[in-house]
Amino acid sequence: MNLADLERKLIAAARAHPPSDRVPYAFPKRILARLAARPLADGWELWGRALWRAAAPCVAIMLLLGGWSFFAQGSAPADDLSQDLEQTLLAAVDQDQPNDSTW
Repeated sequence: MNLADLERKLIAAARAHPPSDRVPYAFPKRILARLAARPLADGWELWGRALWRAAAPCVAIMLLLGGWSFFAQGSAPADDLSQDLEQTLLAAVDQDQPNDSTW
């Protein structure tokens, strides 16, 4: 169908039936009642929705990285990361401290 012809027919049909100037009974009261009954936005609810939406991608990323680290162990020489972390954190404790310290 030709779009210009269809547009002309629709405009002719709209001009043949002009809108009424009459407002439905109690229309402003109904609109104001709907606006008053509308609940206010809760900040905690918005945060909760955002966190629940973020949970699935976080779990997916965790599973991907966990699988990657599990399957990558066989291909590379194993370095004990826990021992490296412990040595780094306790490096200050392992140093010889002077005997005259106040601690």
